[in-house]
Amino acid sequence: MSLRSCSAAAPLVHSLSPRVNLRSGCGALPLRRRNVGGLVIKAAAAAANEANNRAILTTVFEPFEEVKKELLLVPSHPQASIARHRYSDPCEAAINDQINVEYNVSYVYHAMYAFFDRDNVALKGLAKFFKEASVEEREHAEKFMEYQNKRGGKVKLHAMNMPISDYDHLEKGDALYAMELALSLEKLTNEKLLNLQRLADENNDAQLADFVESEFLVEQVESIKKISEYVAQLRRVGGGHGVWHFDQTLQA
Repeated sequence: MSLRSCSAAAPLVHSLSPRVNLRSGCGALPLRRRNVGGLVIKAAAAAANEANNRAILTTVFEPFEEVKKELLLVPSHPQASIARHRYSDPCEAAINDQINVEYNVSYVYHAMYAFFDRDNVALKGLAKFFKEASVEEREHAEKFMEYQNKRGGKVKLHAMNMPISDYDHLEKGDALYAMELALSLEKLTNEKLLNLQRLADENNDAQLADFVESEFLVEQVESIKKISEYVAQLRRVGGGHGVWHFDQTLQA
């Protein structure tokens, strides 16, 4: 049996598969290229990445089912609040009423300040006390206004009643009469705040209830206690020199 020559076998070898010919002796020794499999894997990975990128670019984002109903709560009307959420109309109206209460009390205290600052009254300590009280009540009103805007409500200021300008009293005197009036105003304000907190609970507005309790109720009780002590002291000292001495303590 005769063997084929190396030159005759070479074309057959090349037709079977891609090989690397290493010249040795009479002909080529066929060896497979080891990096062919790696090239195929890289090409497949690149094709997969390109397909994924096309899928991401063409995918339309859809919100979760839980968010779809919340999207309906975002108003598109330019006059509507965007931040408003679970804030009832009764609570909004009650906040505006409380703003009016705070401003009216501030107005009365400002009138008291002007009275005791007169040259023929000249009780500078009482004037100082009521001026500071007026500023404090106005700050309370502004705090409620800021809260109204924060919750998406609309601030609506009401008309204020004109306070009296003279606080003379035949039996009690001006200092005791004004301080008792201040005590009644603080108790009235406290009652209004409690009603506001109760309304918040009825409307399941935990945020409003917490705001009233944390920002106002504690301070209101302290104010009632302090003014109650002033009333008690003025009842003890009577008129004349006792009122003057009490006024000096307020100037300190």
